Amino acid sequence: MPELPEVETMVRGIREAVEGRKIKDFRNCPCPCKPISMKPGIKSIRTKALNQTVTSVRRRAKRVILDLENGYSFVIEPRMTGLMLLSDPPDTGHLRLEWTLQKGRSNRSLWFWDRRGLGTVQLLSQKEQDLVLGPQKLGPDALEITANELKQRLAKTSRAIKVALLDQKMVAGIGNLYASEMLHQSRIHPERTADQLSTAEIRSLHKAMQQILKTAIRYEGSTLGDGTYRNALNQSGGYQNQHQVYGQEEKNCPSCKGAQIIRIVQAQRSTFFCPCCQIIPS
Repeated sequence: MPELPEVETMVRGIREAVEGRKIKDFRNCPCPCKPISMKPGIKSIRTKALNQTVTSVRRRAKRVILDLENGYSFVIEPRMTGLMLLSDPPDTGHLRLEWTLQKGRSNRSLWFWDRRGLGTVQLLSQKEQDLVLGPQKLGPDALEITANELKQRLAKTSRAIKVALLDQKMVAGIGNLYASEMLHQSRIHPERTADQLSTAEIRSLHKAMQQILKTAIRYEGSTLGDGTYRNALNQSGGYQNQHQVYGQEEKNCPSCKGAQIIRIVQAQRSTFFCPCCQIIPS
């Protein structure tokens, strides 16, 4: 976490409050923990970003991007526990960065909060963005890729389909949680070889991808048991109540009602599936 739905929720949550405002200050917050990765350094960022207006707030894969009028952009990758917040941080001890944003006589703060400190913040030129976020690094967005394009890309790899979906060069934005949910809805065993899926199976997977991601965004993402993920106003997401297989090990499958959800490990990540609904064809 967070994955595409959570990051999209962050973007939508802060967009109205941030777009059109001028950055009057940018600072490190006092934090006793190891500093997060930030490039370039704070002095260089302040030189390039202060008094610049935020022209747009958008998402690229699992990253929040704040575009500035001078062509630079803040690229924020929340990683495991990072949050973009407008108010009420879970605690002040893990606040990492603060943007002070001005519009007219009104000032407001935008914070980056990160409990584990694995998130990254970069201020990049357009050329640097192309290198970091371009097609050599990230595949088509999971909400934009077509079924035909997904088929063409999967045909080039013999990896297990669950592992292939986690490859951001294959398709951008999908993570561990939603990959398990998509494969369950499309009734594809997670260990199936990606290049052996039929056209019908890939169409079913693509349909599940679109439906699940859009529904998860509507519910403002998934807040798991540790409670870390929150929206911009420090409120829980709601999609965790819709999970069919993720985290449901040994519970009855909600689809077939006749088998229990199994957990396996793939590429050092937990995968959840139903052995009755998701079988490997003989």
